[in-house]
Amino acid sequence: MLEIEGLTRRFGAKTAVDGVTLSIAPGQMVGVIGRSGAGKSTLLRMVNRLTEPSAGRVLFEGADVTALRGQALRDWRMRCAMIFQQFNLVQRMDVLTNVLVGRLNRRPLVSSLLRMFTAGERAMALAALDRFDLAEAALQRADTLSGGQQQRVAIARALLQEPRIILADEPIASLDPRNARTVMDALRGVNRDGITVLVNLHDLTTARDYCDRIVALNAGRVVFDGPPAALTAHRIREVYGVTEEEFAEEAAAAVGAAAPRHAVAA
Repeated sequence: MLEIEGLTRRFGAKTAVDGVTLSIAPGQMVGVIGRSGAGKSTLLRMVNRLTEPSAGRVLFEGADVTALRGQALRDWRMRCAMIFQQFNLVQRMDVLTNVLVGRLNRRPLVSSLLRMFTAGERAMALAALDRFDLAEAALQRADTLSGGQQQRVAIARALLQEPRIILADEPIASLDPRNARTVMDALRGVNRDGITVLVNLHDLTTARDYCDRIVALNAGRVVFDGPPAALTAHRIREVYGVTEEEFAEEAAAAVGAAAPRHAVAA
């Protein structure tokens, strides 16, 4: 069980996340939605401890994640893998090695620095690539792939961490619709293997189609938490003051403005 208790993050006078409390059951796929600046990315980054909370805490199976330091914190980031909008691959490196990077925290320091991966780890990486129809691209440079392919490589890399939880921060924001569906299918498949997935999304239709549960944020606070069927057009207008179409247009425009030029998929 992942428990978020009163999680808050302030940046000066601005409160990005304001007292968020959630309980995420093992194996759930939860979509986090919200307008621009709602606090979605900050929330996920605090769960992974890439951003430190100003108040509140995160618990996983009873352990206080917000108190972890050193190797214990590195171990948590291995068990709680993060997938980013910008893919975060080493572009000049081949695809297979990018995936194998997911094993680095499980290896001794010297072998990690030298990237001395075992035959078993290489087999794991190839199997992960094959799962996402990318085995034939294993020896290609990452920068030769489309955006959708690169995001699937990032998911394969996350799987090599053998995580319990995957946090995906706007993983399809810079992709065309076809590639977005492929990436979401990949995340849903990973979730069906028993891995808990929290995914930030700007598209309401995608959230409804893929997620078991939707959490909506507004000004850093939870304004909706329930099944996709309950997030009706009336409910969206009630909590955000806009129509569903206006919500989608605003979110897409904000994400598009933030997306790096190189990340747009072909």
